[in-house]
Amino acid sequence: MKKSLSLFVFWAIIFVSCGRVTFNMSGATVGNAKTCQVSFFENRAEIVYASLSANFTDALKDKIQSSTSLRLINSSADVMFEGEITGYNVQPQGVTANSTSAARDRLTITVKVKFTNELEPDKNYDKSFSRFGEYPGGEPLSSHESRLVEEILAEMMEDIFNDAFASW
Repeated sequence: MKKSLSLFVFWAIIFVSCGRVTFNMSGATVGNAKTCQVSFFENRAEIVYASLSANFTDALKDKIQSSTSLRLINSSADVMFEGEITGYNVQPQGVTANSTSAARDRLTITVKVKFTNELEPDKNYDKSFSRFGEYPGGEPLSSHESRLVEEILAEMMEDIFNDAFASW
């Protein structure tokens, strides 16, 4: 037991004296990148949810700041995100027995994202991400909209972030 404790203390001293050790549970790696630019994502969907552009852009910035050491800047950066919101629609999902209304309605948001990594161009991508959330059919979207948008954006941020920075 004393030998194990001594070995642990020895390695702890080595790590502390050699510098900072950083563990990242997300599996994300930014390589040598130091800066990031997130352009405003315009809402070009046929149906416009007023605050979606700002909410999306802010959510992406928040995800980057909370999960990386990248510094956000407003001009040419090591890594850049740009794009637009291309879809915001509601579709009925399944009809209930003895009824003409849908059992559930589905809100789907689609965003086109162009990711550019100036230091590692092989990681660049230009693609669409789509996520949805459901709510009880027959109820107005407005009763569920802010909650659904928040949940959808959280899932979408994971997808976009992982495609840009996750190495697994």
